[in-house]
Amino acid sequence: MHTLLSQEDLAFKALCEAYVNRELAPLARKLGEIDDVPEALRASLSHSGVYAPLFPKEYGGQGISAVRICLAREAIAGVYAPADTTLAMQGLGGYPIVLAGNAAQKQKYLPALAEGERLTTFCLTEPEAGSDVAAMQTTARADGDDFVINGRKRFISNGYSADMGILFARTPTDANPKAISAFIVEKEMPGWNVHRRIELMASHDIVEFEIKDLRVPKQNLLGTVGGGFKLAMQTLDLMRMSVGAAALGMAQTALQHSLQFARGRVQFGRPIVEFQSTAFKLADMAVDIEAARSLVYLAAIKKDKGDPSASLHSSIAKLYATEAAFRCIDQAVQIHGGVGVVKGSTVERLYREIRPLRVYEGTTEIQKLVISSHLIKQAGREAGK
Repeated sequence: MHTLLSQEDLAFKALCEAYVNRELAPLARKLGEIDDVPEALRASLSHSGVYAPLFPKEYGGQGISAVRICLAREAIAGVYAPADTTLAMQGLGGYPIVLAGNAAQKQKYLPALAEGERLTTFCLTEPEAGSDVAAMQTTARADGDDFVINGRKRFISNGYSADMGILFARTPTDANPKAISAFIVEKEMPGWNVHRRIELMASHDIVEFEIKDLRVPKQNLLGTVGGGFKLAMQTLDLMRMSVGAAALGMAQTALQHSLQFARGRVQFGRPIVEFQSTAFKLADMAVDIEAARSLVYLAAIKKDKGDPSASLHSSIAKLYATEAAFRCIDQAVQIHGGVGVVKGSTVERLYREIRPLRVYEGTTEIQKLVISSHLIKQAGREAGK
């Protein structure tokens, strides 16, 4: 992989790894599993430089780079999942403003997001609209100088800790009764309320929002009325392969811990790493990780180069890397035996943390639909030649 990255990319990779080893790992041990983003973590991330590839240079970043987003998530996710979630949400909640924000919106929000002064989130999923975004029921209607929004959003990461967010709602028109628009909302706006916090298998700041008569100034409309669906898909298209990078980081940590454990665990008079059954598990893990790494960074490089096939490769990378990481971590638990299922052990924690990655930002099944759709369209184009 290193042969495909620029010197600037490799320097950023080194920066992320140094930050993780020097500061994030000790902080993770101190904070443990958390269901919000405490000030210590906010401050640590804001000073780390890991937000830089999420934002343009003129607003405090280093320019949008899918490769460097992946490098940051790979370095962070295997060490502290809450930090990875916060990084991901800065991207999901910030990139729509990069894409569609006007000059005033960009100036107001992007520098604060790039510096970590504000945390943001991405409010798309609803109780009846998960993979099926078109089933969205939250509505926004124009009323004077405002839009009035009502509805619910579910499974919103960092929803409790976020200072602001991008909220998607239906804005029907005669031309498009299913039109969806995007709005910038702020925590202090009355009517944007945490209805309940949701407890997942792994600790996570994730909530359901109740949106009741939320008045959002028309100046907070992001882009055009009816442009929200495309904006949401473009944002997910940037961040999707980075989910694979996060999975990759978790799998790499599982392999490192498994190798260390297998070398030290003695059974029947010798370390278990010397048994073929264990050695083959480690080999399978290494192959899965290297294959996943190749797919993730191929997709990221294509995205940064504007390759039209980037969307296809992003789905391939997300699907393979998350499934492969789950296999790796499952094998890691097996190698650890009883220790692997003890609450609080590294591989037990990873086992709980990896499972949601096969679901969020498009399930494995949705990625298969995306991939097959690309293949069918390509076959159709070739048949028409």
